[in-house]
Amino acid sequence: MSSAWITTRAWLLMLPLLIVMVAVVGWPMVDTVRLSFTDTRLVGTGGEFVGFANYTKLLTSRAFLGALENTALFAVFSVAAEMTLGVLAALLLDQQFRGRAFVRALMILPWALPTVVNAMLWRLIYNPEYGALNSLLTQLGILSEYRSWLGEPGAALWAIVAADCWKNFPLVALIALAALQAVPRDIKAAAIVDDAGPFARFRFVLWPYLAGPLTIALVLRTIEAFKVFDIIWVMTRGGPVNSTRTLSILVYQEAFSFQRAGSGASLALIVTLIVTVFAAFYIAMMRRSGSRA
Repeated sequence: MSSAWITTRAWLLMLPLLIVMVAVVGWPMVDTVRLSFTDTRLVGTGGEFVGFANYTKLLTSRAFLGALENTALFAVFSVAAEMTLGVLAALLLDQQFRGRAFVRALMILPWALPTVVNAMLWRLIYNPEYGALNSLLTQLGILSEYRSWLGEPGAALWAIVAADCWKNFPLVALIALAALQAVPRDIKAAAIVDDAGPFARFRFVLWPYLAGPLTIALVLRTIEAFKVFDIIWVMTRGGPVNSTRTLSILVYQEAFSFQRAGSGASLALIVTLIVTVFAAFYIAMMRRSGSRA
């Protein structure tokens, strides 16, 4: 059987999938690009061609710059906290202690919760009237009165970062723990015999095994954090005073709340471009990890 026929048969087998992808992904993307160059509204007649007016207006608007800043802050601090807590949790769960299997199973629960359920849970914790956080802090004497954590512009974003970190750091921990399981026991034992300290063992023994998986986890979590929508929408809907409005929420508001379909399509493509850059970086990291293996 010739190689040309094998290639042709492979493409024929992939043809149904390609047709579905073009119908589900390709055509909506092309139509979104078309809409982005018009002033089409969600309800009403078709819009007129306006060129790059939507892009220039959005890129210089205070709403876009504010949403970009909120998105960047959320992504940087949530991912940094998740990576740190995940590695520390993995190092702890890699040790031998009674009940380790139970603790490992328990750690998966926050990650297994649906995001909407997690958001509602933390809304109850942050409730300004009967929330568990206010009750704990007042009983410890840290606060003198209850605070509205999700109602204060200076605190709302950081409260959501904490909620997102609680849900997603177990994923990083599981990835890091899997990498730690690949470290040969004799290498760990040799490092202890050589009287290497904890930091030396982590730097020279464990880190070479952790670097690749953690790089992939870092890029994946950064992409997810940059296009965050659900947890913020459920907890604050972008408020108060737009202090938690991210780019994804701005896309939703622009297209559906304000019914500016053309402007919303432009903003969606801008967000897609930014996420594509992260995705390209992720693919490059995957190829680099594969070449080292």
